[in-house]
Amino acid sequence: MRRCNRPMKKTKENSEHYNWGDKCSGWYLVKSQSLSVIEELMPPKTQEEKHYHNRAQQFFRILSGTATFEIEDEIIKIQSGEGIHIPAKTKHLIRNDQPENLEFLVISEPNTHGDRFEDTD
Repeated sequence: MRRCNRPMKKTKENSEHYNWGDKCSGWYLVKSQSLSVIEELMPPKTQEEKHYHNRAQQFFRILSGTATFEIEDEIIKIQSGEGIHIPAKTKHLIRNDQPENLEFLVISEPNTHGDRFEDTD
C-alpha cells in the first residue's frame, strides 16, 4: 500500500519539541534529510556556542524580539520581521541580549544532523 504524503497543518503544539542550551526550546515544523524548519525560543540573556556547518546553509527569520548574530568576526542585529542567510562553512552564533524572549525560524538545507562543528579558534 502506497503511503499518501498529505499536507499537514503544523503548530508548536503538534510538533516534536526539544530543549537546548540554557532554557532554550525548539519545535521541528519540518524534519527531513533535505530540509529542516525549526521554530525556536531563546529567553533573555541566552546564546549558543559559535559553530559552523560543512554542508548546511541556514536562513534565520526573526518572529519577535531582536537577535544578535556573530558571523565570522562581524556583529549583526536582526529585528523582528527581518532575516539573514548563513552560507555553509560560515562560523556563527545567535544570542539574545534583550530583556524579552527571542522567537525565530531557522531553516536548514540540508538538515544539520551530524553537521555541526564547534569553533575551536
